[in-house]
This record gives sequence, structure tokens and C-alpha cells, in this order.
Amino acid sequence: MRISRSSAWLASMSAAAMALTCLTAAPASAAAAPAHTVSRYVPLTGAASDATAARDAGCAEGRTGRSGVRVLFFGTQESGGRLRHPGTTAGSTTPRVPVDNARAYAAQWAAGFAACRTGGATAQLAMGVNNKSDGGVAGATAGAEWARIVTQTARQVSSGPVTIVGAVDAEPSWSPRAWARDWVDAFTGATSRTLYAANSADSCPTYGSSATACANGWSLGDLHYVATGAARSIHAIPQIYRTDGIQARQWSAISSWGVRNGAGPVRFAGAMSQRMACDQRGGCTNTNNTPTAAWTQLYEELNAHSDTAVRELPYVTDMRWP
Repeated sequence: MRISRSSAWLASMSAAAMALTCLTAAPASAAAAPAHTVSRYVPLTGAASDATAARDAGCAEGRTGRSGVRVLFFGTQESGGRLRHPGTTAGSTTPRVPVDNARAYAAQWAAGFAACRTGGATAQLAMGVNNKSDGGVAGATAGAEWARIVTQTARQVSSGPVTIVGAVDAEPSWSPRAWARDWVDAFTGATSRTLYAANSADSCPTYGSSATACANGWSLGDLHYVATGAARSIHAIPQIYRTDGIQARQWSAISSWGVRNGAGPVRFAGAMSQRMACDQRGGCTNTNNTPTAAWTQLYEELNAHSDTAVRELPYVTDMRWP
């Protein structure tokens, strides 16, 4: 999750296929982006109000009548099975809550969506965390724990219009590359449920560059691995926040790297914007793409090159705070 970016940053399918095809949203065309869904940062408090907020959020999305992916980002995993609020550091005094609280929140969201949905809408509800490694827990431990939470929630929400899947906001600036790779390996090794990679590409080169280095010791290969290469169950919905299109060009470079190195193109499912979050909190100089602009930038950039071209880009989701 990023609301703003530094100038240095600028320089710089099995079960998965079944999950992606179970929704009724029509594939997007070059002429028009799909109607966007709303995804949320979820600062859990541990109070009874969490359940009410979850049901209200799910109900609001159900009423739109839109099928598609929604991501709930619960923040950072810490030692002792706790979650820290999104957008905070280890020194934050915000409440820490048991990781199982995320399961309860997602179940309530699903109940709200089911109760209020119109037009036969369905949802893939992607329960997500970030890759901040300052929580005192190893990447493999954190990935396995999150797979447990997602799997248990899926069993609890075992029928109806909502399918529970996983998500990760993996950003090079937030952890060593090995930590993120271990997280993804552990998650995908423990469950075949779809993992949506809503990642950034901090300081990565853009399409056509011969460079391969990204921020914090990461490379194009690392970004490809955590967004596609580690398992067939991973699908990318990258952050396309910038109004100048740089992020779309970075992601076409990552996809092209995969093609050139025998790992295949990035398995794109859509794009992520943060327009609503920016309107709520500000601080978004040049990073407040609308959902339509984010989707269009990515779709057009990928289809500008034969090695990265996509036939469809089904989803776009816009981040907000609760």
C-alpha cells in the first residue's frame, strides 16, 4: 500500500483457473475498462464494531451488482500471530489484533455481500497482507500462517456468491527479496487457492531498457516470481497509481523479462488504483489515477508490444480506507 512515491522510486490457473472463470463479469475490451470494484484497507480494532463495518462494506459492494475481485488488506503480520494496521511501522502504537480476527471480518463481509447483492453479482474476496518484514516473523512462517487463515475462512464461507482467495501487497522497498519469495512459496505450497498479487515495482526499469535491477536488491526476476512465476495460482493485479503511466511500463518490462527468460508473461488479471483512498486522505501527487485510467494505461501498454500483449484484462479495483 502506497499513497505517494518518491522521485527515486520513479527512476528507477487448476484451481486458479477455475476461480478466475467462475465470475460472470465479461472480459474487458480495448474500448472500455470494466466497471470497478472497491477494495479496502482494514485497520482492525478487535471491537464489536469490526463486524458491523465488515457487513456494511460487503453490503455496499453487493448493491453495486458488479462481479469481480475485491481485496481486503489487513496490514502487516507480526510475531505472536498478530496483525498491525495497514500503513504503519513497527513503532506504531496502533492496536495489534489476533490474525484470526481477519477471518471473522471476511466472513462478515461475505454475509453482507450475500444479503444485499443485486443482479446475481458474485465476488472473489481476496484476503491480503503486505510483505513488511519488520514484524519479527519469517517470510515462510507468515506465508503459511496466511494460507491457514484464507483456507479456514473459505471453509466457513463455503457456499453462496463469495469465493475466498488470498492477496499480497509485495513491494521491494518493504522486505528483502528472499523474505517475499519465501512468503509466496509458503502460501502457494499450503493452498491451491488463487493468490492475487497487488504489488508495486519500486525503481524497476521500464519496457525496452536493458537494466534488470529494482529497489532494495530486487530484480525483474524477483517481481515476476512473486507475481506469477512461483505458482500457477498467482494472478497479478498490480498497482497502477501514477498518472504518467510509468508503473504500466514497469509491469510490461517485468512481463517481457518472463517471456525472454522462459518463465512466460505475467499472468495479469487486472489493475489496481487508489483514487478513493487519495480523495479520503490526500498526499497523492501524481498517484491518483482513476480506476479507468489505471486499467487503460496497463491494457494499452501491454498491447503495445507483441511479447506482452493480452487478450483480456478482466478486473479493475480501487482502494479506499474504511
